[in-house]
Amino acid sequence: MEPVMASIPDFGNAEMGISEDNSVEAEQFKCRVDEIFQKVDELEQKVNEVEQFYLNTNKKQQSSSRGSSIGKERDKERHVPSIKKQQQDASRREAAAAKRMQELMRQFGTILRQITQHKWAWPFMLPVDVKGLGLHDYYEVIEKPMDFSTIKNQMEAKDGSGYKNVREICADIKLVFNNAMKYNDEGSDVHLMAKTLLEKFEEKWQLLLPKVTEEEKRREEEEAETQFDMQLVRGAAHAKMVREICNELYEVDTHLEQLRETVVQKCRKMSTEEKRNLGTAIARLSTEDLNKALEIIAQNNPGFQAMAEEVEIDIDAQSESTLWRLKFFVKDALEGRGKSATSMGGNNNNNNKRKKDICDAITKTAKKKSKKPSS
Repeated sequence: MEPVMASIPDFGNAEMGISEDNSVEAEQFKCRVDEIFQKVDELEQKVNEVEQFYLNTNKKQQSSSRGSSIGKERDKERHVPSIKKQQQDASRREAAAAKRMQELMRQFGTILRQITQHKWAWPFMLPVDVKGLGLHDYYEVIEKPMDFSTIKNQMEAKDGSGYKNVREICADIKLVFNNAMKYNDEGSDVHLMAKTLLEKFEEKWQLLLPKVTEEEKRREEEEAETQFDMQLVRGAAHAKMVREICNELYEVDTHLEQLRETVVQKCRKMSTEEKRNLGTAIARLSTEDLNKALEIIAQNNPGFQAMAEEVEIDIDAQSESTLWRLKFFVKDALEGRGKSATSMGGNNNNNNKRKKDICDAITKTAKKKSKKPSS
């Protein structure tokens, strides 16, 4: 994640050239700088949050099956719902789906009654009496015992622990008969009774299955729609956050510029040696930073051609404001380059002829001026 703004210089009294008499005022400047630092940290956290949201959104869009051209056109036309309306719509859909599921449960209950009322259903109505029947190996053979009384209790549960859909009930009914066929030999009465009832159940279940499949598909579409609406709401919220971040960044930048100007105005006059050192430091800048330094000079010199092929800079001819702005910028730029030198490998062989010409001009001018007697 790139920093949300350029680094802020350390406004020490000596660096700024502010006298000790103005130390109180300098402390006030430092407090304002600390406030800007704090604001920048807050903005960077917001930027990271927004960035992570859009990264996750892109991943979901790439893996989603809702990426057809028809779907995209429909998505463009959709109005972004409010959070309250989205919650209301979700509750309404959930209530309607619960009602439809209750109807399927009722129809499935009819099938279950028909099976349990069969004359051969009695062995499966209650849990197997393992101890009473002396079935010592029953739990070694059967991993999950099941019977119709347990199924009935699960269907009537009101504490949320019951069945969520008819497929869960169907699976347990089949388990009742499969357990019986697994434990009892194929030629035994219980095995035959379980096999017969399982076949009857399958016949009735196949009649209800199309309705179950249709409801499942509908629920899946509604859930996808709910998720999409939630994504729209989150997207709108983060878009608003982006606009707010832009406004706040502009305010921070404005305050920082005002602070820089105030500091520069309070600075003492730069000495001849400092100017010479500044010219030497400018010569060490990267091509990109050098161009930025030229832009600083051009801000207070309308006639200065920063982008000309040949540029000659007279350090002594610059205003104190420009000199101190250059000093702050060069200090930040060189410190930043030093921190990244290890990872970058320190290879500066890509500097072009323009940089060399400008640096030579700065050095030449600085040396020429330094020979003059100081006033």
